Amino acid sequence: MTTLPIHAGLGLRSPHLAKVLATRPNVAWWEVHSENYFGGGAAPAALEKIRRDYPVSLHGVGLGLGNAEPPEARHLTQLAELAERIQPAAISEHLAWNRYGDVWFNDLLPVPRYAGAIDHLCAHIDLVQSRLKRIILLENVSSYIAFSDEMLSEAELLAELVARTGCGLLLDVNNMHVNQLNHGIDARAELARLPLHRVAEIHVAGFEYCDGLVIDTHGAPVCEAVWKLLEDALRLTGPKPVLLERDTNLPPLSGLLDEYGKLKAQIAHHPHSMGAIA
Repeated sequence: MTTLPIHAGLGLRSPHLAKVLATRPNVAWWEVHSENYFGGGAAPAALEKIRRDYPVSLHGVGLGLGNAEPPEARHLTQLAELAERIQPAAISEHLAWNRYGDVWFNDLLPVPRYAGAIDHLCAHIDLVQSRLKRIILLENVSSYIAFSDEMLSEAELLAELVARTGCGLLLDVNNMHVNQLNHGIDARAELARLPLHRVAEIHVAGFEYCDGLVIDTHGAPVCEAVWKLLEDALRLTGPKPVLLERDTNLPPLSGLLDEYGKLKAQIAHHPHSMGAIA
């Protein structure tokens, strides 16, 4: 599912790209948003240089596996070309939809878990994995609305998708905590419903409040409750690659590396990860 090192990783965003190339900081691996590096030009060329020194994970935000239509052919071709060029250690995508007809939404919208959803999603996942010739990791998403009378929890849906497609899981514990705050979902019960043997990567991030709603902005430090949920997850999964995401309110690279240092310290003190993560 992945050749990522079992170490702490860091999300690499465009404003930091030049600084990372110039200074080569002590980071075990980087994760980038795939769509930012589609096509030719300076961005993928810079990522190629990063890849010479570090493992890289490609994290998709636009494939729309839950869309009514199959994944858009041009998007999938660009992802396959980028993967061939970069040779990433992992490729991941969200369990979400983002398009209806010709209308695209700049969001990761939750898939309604009704009859037919599993067959629909499996067909799209199979198509992507066949095109990429590799297993992808599916990420659980944060959500701000809930649908009535759903047949499954998100964790149960992910378990079905793993069983039927052979895909892996990217476990975002911040998203689980956000959903717990927004919907009253028991995050630890959801953990227990997942096929944890298929978790190949874990994400932590920060959130913010907006008019009483918890928004997964990746724009704040990781809170104590998310650190605790990470500990619970690692107790169940054993050592895994763990990534710190920061997308908004982006600090200078030096500040981001300080946050990264806290992730390394949190993991190093976990009894099930001692000695496994630098």
